Amino acid sequence: MASVDAPLSNCKIYIYPGDHNPPHFHLKGPNSKALIDIVTLEVLAGKAFRKDLAEAREWASKPENQAVLVSEWRRLNERE
Repeated sequence: MASVDAPLSNCKIYIYPGDHNPPHFHLKGPNSKALIDIVTLEVLAGKAFRKDLAEAREWASKPENQAVLVSEWRRLNERE
């Protein structure tokens, strides 16, 4: 598991090695536990408080942060 350094107030973002497609990140916090698609930023599974989800989407939608997420996903989940 790799924690992505995202300055979120209540949650953390994780990417797990050997995880399933589509590329996604895990949003975890006291009231949120969701899988979020890296490209579309749609919730694939789980639930997140509206505020937590909005904050994660805002952070992940920035091009430099999107690049970090994609890079980490590839590093941890590249399949030959």
